[in-house]
Amino acid sequence: MAEFIMQHLVLQAGCANVFEIASAAVSSEENGNDIYPPSKRILRTKGIPFTHRAARQMTKADYQYYDHIICMDQSNLHWMRYIIDDDSEGKISLLLSWANKKRDVADPWYTGDFEQAYNDIFEGCTALLQRLYLQK
Repeated sequence: MAEFIMQHLVLQAGCANVFEIASAAVSSEENGNDIYPPSKRILRTKGIPFTHRAARQMTKADYQYYDHIICMDQSNLHWMRYIIDDDSEGKISLLLSWANKKRDVADPWYTGDFEQAYNDIFEGCTALLQRLYLQK
């Protein structure tokens, strides 16, 4: 969901050419799977365009390639650090930390609340865009 929300926000801000946005999981259990159907439903209701995508697992190469690696919760943060070994460049952060919040994005897999997950992700992505691009 976050990949498409961020893509939508940068497109609206007229800076899509400045960002390369991708998503990856910390485990391989969803490899090849498309977006979870309830996530598609909430994106549709919010007017956020999305396309088919095949989930993939994060790699060490992602750390070298991307300027920022954003995760949704402490568990993902732990596993990302395990995958990359060392965040020596300080690239990894929690999404809501960009909005000065000290909590995880509500995980709809456990809560069933896709609206709250959307709101958290939208808030975090908006703050991320603001701080990385719009404040320059």
